[in-house]
Amino acid sequence: MIITNVENVPGKSIEEHFGIVQGSTVRAKHVGRDLMASLKNLVGGELKGYTELLNEARQESLARMQEQAEGLGANAVINVRFATSSVAQGASELFAYGTAVRLESE
Repeated sequence: MIITNVENVPGKSIEEHFGIVQGSTVRAKHVGRDLMASLKNLVGGELKGYTELLNEARQESLARMQEQAEGLGANAVINVRFATSSVAQGASELFAYGTAVRLESE
């Protein structure tokens, strides 16, 4: 399946439009990661534990969006965007959404 953040796929035309699809996941901070992040804040640098957490959340939300698109019969999701929100103290949602379409077959 093609997943892209642009409004069309070069060289392909849209045969059918299925509408908006989405996927999300809510993740909470880990006490161990919080402790390491606090220490890292003292000396600076990348918070690798949080980087991994966000990468996992991004992949999970994309997979759920793709699954929903496949269920509709789409072979692509265009104009994909990400959003985040805080749902509780220490927990955030990562949300992926886009437009499910069927592109012309080759």
